[in-house]
This record gives sequence, C-alpha cells and structure tokens, in this order.
Amino acid sequence: MDREEIKVLLASEGPAMKSLLQRAQDVKFKYLDNYVHLRGLIEYGNVCEKNCLYCGLRSGNGKVERYCLSDEEVLECARLAHELGYGSVALQSGERSDPEFIDKIEYLVREIKKIDGGSLGITLSLGEQSEETYRRWFQAGAHRYLLRIESSSEELYYKIHPKNAKHSFQHRLDCLESLKSIGYQTGTGVMVGLPFQTLDHLADDLLFFQKMDVAMVGIGPYIPHPDTPLYRFKDLVPSAKERMDMTLKMIAVLRIMMPEINMVAATANQTVDPQGREKAIAAGANVIMPNLTPGEYRESYFIYPDKACVKDMPDQCKSCLDIRLAAIGHKILYNAWGDSVAFTKKAR
Repeated sequence: MDREEIKVLLASEGPAMKSLLQRAQDVKFKYLDNYVHLRGLIEYGNVCEKNCLYCGLRSGNGKVERYCLSDEEVLECARLAHELGYGSVALQSGERSDPEFIDKIEYLVREIKKIDGGSLGITLSLGEQSEETYRRWFQAGAHRYLLRIESSSEELYYKIHPKNAKHSFQHRLDCLESLKSIGYQTGTGVMVGLPFQTLDHLADDLLFFQKMDVAMVGIGPYIPHPDTPLYRFKDLVPSAKERMDMTLKMIAVLRIMMPEINMVAATANQTVDPQGREKAIAAGANVIMPNLTPGEYRESYFIYPDKACVKDMPDQCKSCLDIRLAAIGHKILYNAWGDSVAFTKKAR
C-alpha cells in the first residue's frame, strides 16, 4: 500500500472500519493463529535523563518520587513470570546511560537467564544507548529491544521532544539501526492522537515500520499528562474515542501490511477504553504485557495519568486475561518466548 491507500483506510468509519478490523483479524489468524503472547513487565526505575515534552517521567518533572528496584526485587519479578508461565519478561525504565546503570542491566540480564536454565525470554526497553552497550546486553542474553520512535516525522518529533544534544531524531534512528545490526528482534512504535499530528503523519509511520522491517511494534493512544509542557495543547487532542478508533485502525492496517510481526496491545488502550486491550487484540495485536512491578512502586511510574491495571495483582491479572481473551476467541500461549515469526523466518 502507498500513502494514499493507507490514508483511505485510516479515514474509514462505520461499516468500512468494521470491515477493516475484521480483515486484519483474518490476516492474523491466517499467519499467527489466535495466540496471544505475554511479557511480564518489570518497571525497573523511573529515573530519566531525558526531558521529553509528553512524558510524566521527564527529568524536569519535580513532582515524581524517583525509585529504582533492588536486584532481588527484579529477580523476584522474573521468577514470578516463570511461575505464572509467561515465558518472557520485559525490563523497562527511564532512560539512563551511566556506567553503573549499564553494568547493572548486564548483571540482571545474566541473572534472569539463570532462571530454569534460561527458559525466560528477555525484552529490554531502556532507551538510547551506545552500540557497545546494546551489544553487551545482547551477549548477556537479551534478544528483543523496544525503542519507540514516537513519530517518524522529524518535524513532529521535535514538537514533542526538545531539540538539543540529548534529543536527536537522527540518533534515535541510528540506535534502531544498531539494534538491528547486532541481531536484536527490534521493535519501535508511535503515539496516536498527538497535538499537531495529521493523517499523513500516521500513514508515514506505518510505511516507516515497513521500510525499517522491524520485528515488533507498539501503537497506543497519546494521553496528556498535566505535568508536561505538551499538556498546554490538550485542546488539540482528539477525544478518547477518536484516539482509540484511530489506534485500532493503525494496528489493523499494519497487520495487513506486515502480517507476521509482533504487535503489542498497549496498556494505554485499556486506560482510554475499558475494553481497549481486547479491542487491540481483535484488531491485530498479539502481545500483552501484564505488570509484575511491586505494587508500592507502580504509582511512581506514571508516564501518563490514570494508568490502567495499576492495582491488579499478578495472579488475578492472569485469570482475568484468560477469561477476557477467551471471550474474543483468543488464547494465551503459555511457557513460550513468543518471538516474532517475521524475524525467525529471516533468521533461518
């Protein structure tokens, strides 16, 4: 599809949108069956050296109570993921690139790989790093990395990030290329419903994913945070329903364009719509990241406000997911890494 064809699909409403979502689900069932993969999310820390204009964890937000999990807390989360049969964990944090942080992540990845003989898959989402750092973490045992571009338009990128040495659009692209060259299953993603965002931007985002030939993508609605500079443009943000609908159409079109990649049903979907996660799965997503972070820290990891599932306990979350996914004709594939089919085929 070219940009104009994508825009027609993204503009669809009513029966046309329903047909698009159904087609995307049919494509997913054909290539990936009805399985959903889980990544036990561990929010390692909220200390961040970046100052992104949309994020509640930005370094300039003095209202955040900063934290960092202990080694044992991280490993206990990983062991819990294994006990629950999740198959993989995702280690996420605010962006840091100091030597202590780099060494600590390498140590934690190696320790997680010791659990049951390396049975857990490991995804990292730890921001921009040097190629050497990415390589160290890969050699320690991480094999997937999510680095969201947030917008593939350089112009829009600098409307939601400061334009300075710490926030370089080109450097973010370079990091994605480094991750791919090292051998990571590389993922990226965007927010939907940003101020100043157009249909052209969103169509170009989908073409960007295809051109980059990524293995996984996360697409979710933008949620304004009152303690961020971008909040002053909240009147330019579409309604929650409009953002949710556009997110679903983005997921659906991308599933048709790239039928074998992994796509995350982001927690942000559940935040703007009580059925948002299930709707994203039905539209073509196939990955969910249940939160395993210890409860006392979760309210300090608010990238956006009113985050869904903050108080859910892991065992309750597992039962809930089984029931809710079965209701829409899907089932969780337990005790599996759930690697991207697109990536594994190329690796062969």
